[in-house]
Amino acid sequence: MKPSTLASLLACLLAAGLALPPDPAWSDPAKPPPATVPLPPPQPPARPDDLVPPAPQVTPLPPERPPELATGPDKGAVAKPDEPPKETKTTNDTKDAPAAQPEAPLPPARPPELSGESALALKVSAPDDTACLRRLERLGARFEAASPLGNGQCSAPHPLTVTALADGVTLEPAATLNCRAAEALARWTTEVQVAAQKEFGESLKSLALGGTYVCRGQNHDTDAKLSEHSFANAIDVMAYGFTKRASLKVTAAPDSTPEAAFLASARTSACTFFRTVLGPGSDAAHGNHLHLDLRERNAGHRLCQ
Repeated sequence: MKPSTLASLLACLLAAGLALPPDPAWSDPAKPPPATVPLPPPQPPARPDDLVPPAPQVTPLPPERPPELATGPDKGAVAKPDEPPKETKTTNDTKDAPAAQPEAPLPPARPPELSGESALALKVSAPDDTACLRRLERLGARFEAASPLGNGQCSAPHPLTVTALADGVTLEPAATLNCRAAEALARWTTEVQVAAQKEFGESLKSLALGGTYVCRGQNHDTDAKLSEHSFANAIDVMAYGFTKRASLKVTAAPDSTPEAAFLASARTSACTFFRTVLGPGSDAAHGNHLHLDLRERNAGHRLCQ
């Protein structure tokens, strides 16, 4: 566009009141337009009168506690909701003191029969062996009642003298046992009889015993805990006798022989009837016999070695 033509156009706009005063910067097309400052946003309209915020809600107070449910020294008095709690005066000595704990109740007095000489005279009643004796008879055992045994802490209130078991198996010598130990021995012997028939093809005739009731410590140690022999609750088996073949001592036997198989079977089956089974290989004290007893242990634990 020619300068003369631009000048005439501006003159027409000014005459019509539509043009702004000329700006030297705008007249030059090579220069960019000046930066403009953004205008602030318009003010929001006023809130209508019908949109005034509601008045704050007041939470209602709970009902007063009935007089019959009041606690404390003034049971009949009920505190008013608007009345502040009364302050109690405390001294410096009691302000920081801990609250007194209620005293623990004393245990009841010991009954007279459990005190002094009366307590020393108490005796634990022996178990009733009536049912055990009937079972022992049905197992084919031969026995008779013996006099009560007692030597300090060693005791057996109802011992039995057992001379033979089922199938004519004799005990050499006769065993002095309580009924439970005699019943376990009789039941175990029936399993030994089966092993004798299997390994040797003949019957068990006798059991050679090393001891039953003996008042002593374990492993003959005077400082050790009392052995179950002290209560007629243990048996030491030294050898097995048979009808035709020679007797077999309880000892280590060569592997892969009928003797080794028989001894292992008899020892394994004993763990089913007794709570303690010790023999050759357990320790030096049991290298030549099989120790069997019914010692009670925690949770029914058994010692089978």
